Amino acid sequence: MYVCGPTVYGPPHLGHGRFSLVFDVLRRYLRWSGFEVDYVSNITDIDDKIIQRAAEEGRSWEEIAQRCERVWYRAMDAIGVERPTRDPHATDYVEQMVEFIERLVERGAAYVAPDGVYFRPSVVADYGLLARQSIDSLRAGARVGVDEAKESPIDFALWKLAKPGEPSWPSPWGAGRPGWHTECVVRSRDLLGDCFDLHAGGQDLAFPHHENERAQAVADGADFAELWVHNGFVEVGGEKMSKSLGNFTNLLDLLDAHDPRAYRMLCLQSHYRSPIDVDSTSIGNAEAALARLDAVARRVRDHVADLPDPDPETIASFAERMDDDLDTPGAMAIVFKSVTRINSLLDAGSDLVALPLISALLSMMRAVGLVLDVDGSELPDEVVALARERDEARAAKDWTRADALRDELVAAGWVVEDSADGTRVRPG
Repeated sequence: MYVCGPTVYGPPHLGHGRFSLVFDVLRRYLRWSGFEVDYVSNITDIDDKIIQRAAEEGRSWEEIAQRCERVWYRAMDAIGVERPTRDPHATDYVEQMVEFIERLVERGAAYVAPDGVYFRPSVVADYGLLARQSIDSLRAGARVGVDEAKESPIDFALWKLAKPGEPSWPSPWGAGRPGWHTECVVRSRDLLGDCFDLHAGGQDLAFPHHENERAQAVADGADFAELWVHNGFVEVGGEKMSKSLGNFTNLLDLLDAHDPRAYRMLCLQSHYRSPIDVDSTSIGNAEAALARLDAVARRVRDHVADLPDPDPETIASFAERMDDDLDTPGAMAIVFKSVTRINSLLDAGSDLVALPLISALLSMMRAVGLVLDVDGSELPDEVVALARERDEARAAKDWTRADALRDELVAAGWVVEDSADGTRVRPG
């Protein structure tokens, strides 16, 4: 797997968090299914945005990149994303990129211009495949600035000549730095070969970034990636999250305010290709779902030392959903169905019958990277508060209010029972 990683010029946002979680789940599930996974995710440590931020802060570009990379991995560790097998940095590959660009120029797939070197997409017969548009359509929709020296509006930079004061490396065309699209195609082929299994990233990378990567590899005679996978956007208030819209939400802020596992749960409850809305309601629902899982984990913790093989029917149903285009919402439905069955069996005293289901539940949690909390409080604070309020309503003989509170708890997935000690609540 080659997953396009961060350009390290600022803190990671929710979109970064989503693609990292989606492909962490895919990686873990593939390994759970018996595959060996070589997971490469790059670090772009030289870019216009890094240079701009360095100038704004009066720091070196190296300091900006190194500091932001540390922040990136701190956030990834917090949401439980495994470190890549390898994380190649762009600055370690500049010499190989220059050699690659030279080959493309020799093949006639690239040309030298006054401000650098450009690629000719017209040499690739199926250019536009990932964009799902023809090259003529892309050409018609492109714009070219007055000062650009490109032959065609869809041509893109392979090498950018350095402006005064910018970081640069030597090349046959003058000191400069590689274009972003060239960085990834060189690193992926070096580490995974000319034909590897899967190339992944956010939906916004399908075009132009991934399209332009593929075009360069094809022009150089490589098959490149067999499969392309792109996750959907993160939305805030129904709009795509972006800095220009002013809804560019820092991932670290989310982690400070909520259970870090909640974002993984939210991503699991949504299909990876669909947009997700991240707000207090959706994160709150994800935390409630986590509470159900944590509660059942605490109920079964005395049984985990000597579990039998997982229930085969449950595991087969889970794998069927995951194998169908990574249908994590369907897979999580299987998970919560097993939670309900486990609770029912334990309530009935049928602990031995429940053991294969408990084993299956823990196996499914490993497959998607959810670590359950077996030592925390039994119920979320808001659930305890609702149960207490219901007891007060019952004591005041306000049966309408008591029934409404019961319905609210049940709608959130809890089982509500009356006892001599008051309202009892447990996961459904």
